[in-house]
Amino acid sequence: MKQFDRAALAQILNDGITALGLDLSAAQAEQLLDYLALLAKWNSVYNLTSVRDPLQMLTLHVLDSLAAVPAFAEAKNVLDVGAGGGLPGMVLAIARPDIKVSMIDTVHKKTAFLTQVKAELGLANVTVYTKRVEQLEVQQKFDVITSRAFADLSDFVNWSNHVLAEGGQFIALKGVAPPDERERLPADWKVTKLTPIQVPGLNAERHLVYITRI
Repeated sequence: MKQFDRAALAQILNDGITALGLDLSAAQAEQLLDYLALLAKWNSVYNLTSVRDPLQMLTLHVLDSLAAVPAFAEAKNVLDVGAGGGLPGMVLAIARPDIKVSMIDTVHKKTAFLTQVKAELGLANVTVYTKRVEQLEVQQKFDVITSRAFADLSDFVNWSNHVLAEGGQFIALKGVAPPDERERLPADWKVTKLTPIQVPGLNAERHLVYITRI
């Protein structure tokens, strides 16, 4: 399915939402399809992801990010570091319009895409930054900082912990959670939980890594 067959994709998306037990409205499902359509369209020019087939994008990116949504149940103000094409940040913003989602990336074409998605989908809860996370300054720090396939866990924590609120936590989306990465975490940080997640239609390991300050 190289073409964007919206009806077929809608069926797979809705089946995935049901399998994940998520309570999303028909309007939110449509927004996710709109986002997927924009990702597929921009990707042909901007190379936002190496995945080209919309069906694969749906499973590997959208459903993969949706599988992590329950982990953000208590979140109010989230930062997605190295957001790229908006994964998981944009998916989280659509699935949870009640929370604030900021996305940061150093690559201008990626943040231009995110800004376009925000405008076209009317996502009032989204903020986009174009800069290195080490240089980010915010008035209100984040209670959760997330990333998906962004960097080594120690780099992720070192570069962005200055904008994590007191008592906040990191939630990293990883394939496998390599023990050596966990061992390299800065001394006052530790992995408090490692949760496997099952992505509908994907036969691969996926984990959520929760990291907090000791």
